[in-house]
Amino acid sequence: MHNSSQLKNEFIKKWVQGLHIYCSSKKEMSLLERKKKIKFSADFALASAKNSATCWSKAIISKAKYEEQNTIVVDNLSNSESMFKCKHRKVNYHKRIRSKKILKKSCGVGKRMKKMELHHGSNLANCIAKRLVKKRTQVLKKLVPGGESMDEYTIIKEALDYILSLRVQVDVMKNLVDATTNWN
Repeated sequence: MHNSSQLKNEFIKKWVQGLHIYCSSKKEMSLLERKKKIKFSADFALASAKNSATCWSKAIISKAKYEEQNTIVVDNLSNSESMFKCKHRKVNYHKRIRSKKILKKSCGVGKRMKKMELHHGSNLANCIAKRLVKKRTQVLKKLVPGGESMDEYTIIKEALDYILSLRVQVDVMKNLVDATTNWN
């Protein structure tokens, strides 16, 4: 695990490399294109700075690998092919999502049985709490990259790490803005 200063140094180094690659590859960009490139460079630099220790970082790197406009940055900033394998799930990211959808459809019968038990006097407070946790977990799975294929324990662990990494990213960007404001 990185400490905060190591992660910040690694992030800024890779982010600057990514921005330099984009600046040298295309002379004129629109404001929207520039914004997308800066965001992608920052996200990819953060994911690759983690040395692929988490599934969310591997999901970002894996998704970037399949987007043609980002291949130059991905090829130059990626350390190794092992970045694309997650220790929790060793299948392709896109196949996992499809398998999860099939599983959800096949489990519909069990859900109907649980609803019938609810109507026949099971603990209402327990059922409401479970439903609330399930809804919040689904929202969390949408927020964390690659979260759709994670179980509840893994998604919480990955979300905590993702939040800390985003805080590092924000700190570096804020320091950069402060430095340029003070410099001018």
